Amino acid sequence: MDRPEGRILIRILVAAHLPLVRRGLVASLDGESDLEVVADVGSGEDIVPAALDVRPDAAVIDTDLPGVDGLSAAARLGEKVPRCRVMVLSGQPNPGHVKRAFAAGVLGYMSIQVGPEQLADGIRRITSGRRVVDSDLAVAALEAADNPLTRRELDVLRLAAAGARSKEIAAELSLSVGTVRNHLTRVLYKTGARNRVDAVRIATDSGWI
Repeated sequence: MDRPEGRILIRILVAAHLPLVRRGLVASLDGESDLEVVADVGSGEDIVPAALDVRPDAAVIDTDLPGVDGLSAAARLGEKVPRCRVMVLSGQPNPGHVKRAFAAGVLGYMSIQVGPEQLADGIRRITSGRRVVDSDLAVAALEAADNPLTRRELDVLRLAAAGARSKEIAAELSLSVGTVRNHLTRVLYKTGARNRVDAVRIATDSGWI
């Protein structure tokens, strides 16, 4: 659309896996007189290279990305292009993910079902340095339990979440099978989970993995 000359534009990178969602976001944001999408990508791996190329003011990142998930990609972006403010969009927002996003330096966290006007206003707010998140989610995130798992226990659980068996986890982390089983036993105890699947669910919902 036509934009007034001399007006400061907020330059945006959009990252969403589904082409229809990505194109919708691009069209919606480009329809605002003070917003301009300067790059759009469909995977987590492409976010940092694209950001280094175009140096956006803000990035809108869907959590559901192939390869590197949206929250991990947001953390990497914060390290490589710290001036770029990040808005995360989630199809299934939960307090744990909000807490994880905040820890990664993300300023905005919204449901992907928000209206175009809300998203545009949220982007304006994060580029001015303000945090944007649903109030109920923010309170729940503050009340969410701290992560009781060690780094190694998290490594084991992440691989278990991907479907790896104890022998495969042991080979990947250069551990014995017995050590892997001991880690998983401690994970079940600390999370109060019934089994591996339940432990993965609890850790995912809490934003630990």
